[in-house]
Amino acid sequence: MPTYYPAPAKLNLFLHVTGRRADGYHLLQSVFQLIDLADQLQFTLRDDGQIRRTTEVPGVAAESDLIVRAAQSLQAAARSKGMTTPGVDIAIEKNIPMGGGLGGGSSDAATTLMALNHLWQTGLSRAELMQLGVKLGADVPFFLGGENAFVEGIGEQLTPLNTQESWFVVLHPGVAVPTPLIFGAEDLTRDTKAVKMLDFSGQSISFGRNDLQRVAVRLFPEVASALAWLSNYAPARMTGSGACVFAAMESETAAQAVVESVPEPWRAWKAKTLRRHPLAGACSE
Repeated sequence: MPTYYPAPAKLNLFLHVTGRRADGYHLLQSVFQLIDLADQLQFTLRDDGQIRRTTEVPGVAAESDLIVRAAQSLQAAARSKGMTTPGVDIAIEKNIPMGGGLGGGSSDAATTLMALNHLWQTGLSRAELMQLGVKLGADVPFFLGGENAFVEGIGEQLTPLNTQESWFVVLHPGVAVPTPLIFGAEDLTRDTKAVKMLDFSGQSISFGRNDLQRVAVRLFPEVASALAWLSNYAPARMTGSGACVFAAMESETAAQAVVESVPEPWRAWKAKTLRRHPLAGACSE
């Protein structure tokens, strides 16, 4: 029987670009907030060692999918320790929009590592999984860490952070925003003054800004329209490099009312904050 595991999305409650390294990587500060909007992954073990994605994902070839690459990296790590692992068929129910700035691909990879570490009984620690995860994507270690976090560096410096419980409306304006295009823009602000974690002090959308938003709005009018529409209900902000925008609501009822009024062809979800990743206890420290 297949086993189901959630891969939750995240919001950037703020995102500041504080510099750029000589190798081109940008230095960031952000707060990553887990929410209950999630992909659902199914893992069915095989006895032949093969790793297969059984769901078609438009625009993403199986061999380049972070899900498959995560499984392959864990299998290789296990074999380097002298362990033999079975294979796996992986199916995915994709609820997190791609190119939305919600970290869906990274979350899928992290869930794959945690789930198969358990199902294959490979016994890797959280730190060992993080070493695998950082090679897959900068956000993967965050999801493996399992807690909301104040994020620095290029995304690899994580400090656990308690955040306010809240309901959000997350709105996708029907366009995928390529992250390299936003970070490569000449007019991107790259010198925002660094803040301290204590400056945030549990606030939600009222703190700071998203430095990537101005570029995304210029390049993608759909993002600008979504921000303007959602701002009629509450202060709105873009997450990550876009395209999704979000706003904090006073209650689940208020969030649901906004979701029901979203014009087509936009998509929207009500989402509640998570204190911890649902699989946070799946691997040892």
